[in-house]
Amino acid sequence: MSGVEQLLGALDNVVLAGDAAVLATVVRVEGSAYRRPGARMLITALGQTQGTLSGGCLESEVARTAFWLTEQGPALRSYSTSDETEDGEVAVSFGLGCNGKVHILFERVNAESAGLLLGALRTQQRDGQARAVATVITASACLGERLLWSAEGAVSSGQLPDSLQAGLSAPLQQAIAERRSSLHYLEQDARVLQVLVEYLPPARRLVVFGGGHDAQPLVRMARLLGWQVTVIDSRAHFARASRFPEADSVLLGTLDDSFNPGPLLQGAAVAVMTHSLQQDAHWLQCALASGARYIGQLGPRERTERLLSEMPALPASALARLHYPVGLDLGGDTPESVAMAILAEMTAVLNGRQGGMLKARTAAIHDASPIYHHQDAGSSASSVPLSTSERP
Repeated sequence: MSGVEQLLGALDNVVLAGDAAVLATVVRVEGSAYRRPGARMLITALGQTQGTLSGGCLESEVARTAFWLTEQGPALRSYSTSDETEDGEVAVSFGLGCNGKVHILFERVNAESAGLLLGALRTQQRDGQARAVATVITASACLGERLLWSAEGAVSSGQLPDSLQAGLSAPLQQAIAERRSSLHYLEQDARVLQVLVEYLPPARRLVVFGGGHDAQPLVRMARLLGWQVTVIDSRAHFARASRFPEADSVLLGTLDDSFNPGPLLQGAAVAVMTHSLQQDAHWLQCALASGARYIGQLGPRERTERLLSEMPALPASALARLHYPVGLDLGGDTPESVAMAILAEMTAVLNGRQGGMLKARTAAIHDASPIYHHQDAGSSASSVPLSTSERP
């Protein structure tokens, strides 16, 4: 179950009990931090929490102060993880030596702006469509106000000036197109507002062709990460929901034109692991003809190349998405270790990473979010990208 699913489930329990709750969201990070902007935690009136904002360093303090911070409305607070708090620093210091600062927005879940975000996350669980949301994160009368962008258009939480909404439309669409969040500085009424434009990705999808015993740990691990999982097999004794209780669906697929998995594969990660030459040949060809983002074929290299040689000529773009033998080189031969290697490679590819050891990485672990400065909040044409270290 994903973090979003767990958070929404906790929210349902709060509403059912008639209790109050606070939503805490990481809206900006400076330096090193465990979580990135968009990480959320729900805090109930009894101090119970769902979700994480750090590696466990900040959660107790956040839960302890969440309700009194929001007595008068949304609040913004900073938490420093440096060795010591600098002179004049207003952030709460934890002296962890991580040399970072985390900015957190606190808001009651019954506020209109929080309701707009939570409603969008709930709808997204059903329709699987990407969205983007802009949140004002400067202490002002608009703190916490939001503008949501989806395929249906823009929806405001009600307090954003029209000029600000107009200036945010292009950044929101850009966030969806580029699949990444960004920080924007927009001039509004002689002051500069910081706005987090957050990309809300749909749950990742995994399609597993093959219902054997080695597919079972792969399905379990993917669901643990919050992925939506479909299992397909042409053999009725394998294509049974009882074998895959964690899967979202288990389908019996025939090896002919009457069953077309193409729509299910669009944008998904695919693992072909039926251990049947006939099935693998059919499902691999279907996957290569689809819009899948990742295709992994289990088995020796020579076996896969034999399957490919018997297919019609394939475009280079299709072969570029094919990974065989599937998985990272982690060692191990149990179904669980193979599943871990497969899922690790899928995650690396979907994140645009190589899957190597972090100690060999020279760049920062987390990709920096781009920062933009807009000279006129009512016009996106004057947007100027800044480096992550620049400030207006």
